[in-house]
Amino acid sequence: MYSESPPPRSLRRLVRCRWESAEPGPKRIVPDGCVDLVAGAGQVFVAGPDTTAWMSAFPPGARLRGLRFRPGAAAAMLGVGADELRDSRVSLADLWNRRGATLADEILSGRDLADAMAGVAAERAAAVDPVVERMLAQLAAEAAGSAGIPGRGRGTAEPRPGTRAVRHVGQPSAWRPVGPSKAGRSERQARRLFTLAVGYGPATYRRVLRLQRAIALAPAATTLADLAVAAGYADQPHLTRDCRALTGLTPRVCFGK
Repeated sequence: MYSESPPPRSLRRLVRCRWESAEPGPKRIVPDGCVDLVAGAGQVFVAGPDTTAWMSAFPPGARLRGLRFRPGAAAAMLGVGADELRDSRVSLADLWNRRGATLADEILSGRDLADAMAGVAAERAAAVDPVVERMLAQLAAEAAGSAGIPGRGRGTAEPRPGTRAVRHVGQPSAWRPVGPSKAGRSERQARRLFTLAVGYGPATYRRVLRLQRAIALAPAATTLADLAVAAGYADQPHLTRDCRALTGLTPRVCFGK
């Protein structure tokens, strides 16, 4: 069981949603470009941005709750580059030392996650870089309506945010930074800012978006070839290579085709 709810107004600058789940046992989590703060089973930790699948190891019935940061906002909230959290699970105590240990104890004692993070958000909301926001907005705009199952129109299979397995969607494009020179930054500086904020560069992030597009469109696709075209891959072998690299599974297992 998994459910989402909007964050309080005080966190909406940095947090996309809060969520709760009852774990069915160990499960595969595939890359989605997100960073979450997670509490449950005696732990409070940050789940960093992934470049490959990992297996969660919570016992059946474990109840988790979390905050999902907006793309690019985790570094501002957590005070550490998202690239330092890549492919990692880091306890809040290790991340913030005494302050993190105190907050973790309060959260595990029942304090609401959003309430616990409200003070931190108030301190750091202004730290989200506008160059990164524009780059993410461009990628999101390219994703919206740029792919779909043939015959069903563009963007008709856009997923509703759900588990960590299906969230961001998108497709490949010839990415260019939006106006870094106007902000006094070179293209190289803009890419570095993106990596610090998101956890990896635009090219890797685009691969993750494309995988999420494929996951979202899979139920409506008749064949893997159709799915590859709809999700923005060059061809079915391209889909196969990315699926194996990012999930550790074949497309037939991953997408049920």
